Amino acid sequence: MATIAITSLPAATAAATTDVLPIVQSGTTKQVTNALLFTNATLVAPALGTVASGNISACTSTGMVLTAPVIGAATGTSLTATGTIVSTGTAGVGYATGAGGAVTQITSRTTGVTLNKTSGAITLVSAAGSATAATFTVTNSTVAATDVIILNQKSGTDLYDLMVTAVAAGSFNITFRTTGGTTTETPVFNFAVIKAVAA
Repeated sequence: MATIAITSLPAATAAATTDVLPIVQSGTTKQVTNALLFTNATLVAPALGTVASGNISACTSTGMVLTAPVIGAATGTSLTATGTIVSTGTAGVGYATGAGGAVTQITSRTTGVTLNKTSGAITLVSAAGSATAATFTVTNSTVAATDVIILNQKSGTDLYDLMVTAVAAGSFNITFRTTGGTTTETPVFNFAVIKAVAA
């Protein structure tokens, strides 16, 4: 077979929305436009491969399962998991910047404080330490009656026993006493709210 040389082909240009692709079906010539192919087209089970760019913000996914995805940095308003959530890094699992706060007690060590954060630091009013137990209320709108409150002593010369002696919707009580110290100071107690349910 002789070789046929083809020269002087027109330069390729981008397809316009009015361009027509002819298709012959059952002896009848039909036409498919660029707009029909690429505007509001429905793809049935396509294998997309690696997508370089695009906007999927308006997409709705149903039944999609991601197996071992590498998510990277992600933000959201909630996360529901039926299995264990674990951290293998050194950062651990906890609250991000902005979730905590600080408050200072006034008047006496039985005066209540208000701090509507899921974690924070409470500075007690300046007073001498005492082995006699005292209690104050932390008003906190983030707390549910089923939640668990974690406490620890952040600072202070005297050593304190800390207990959560009541948890209610919107508040919890801290009961504390020293192990024998009587230093006049302003110790700081840290707390964190662990969200929990009864069933």
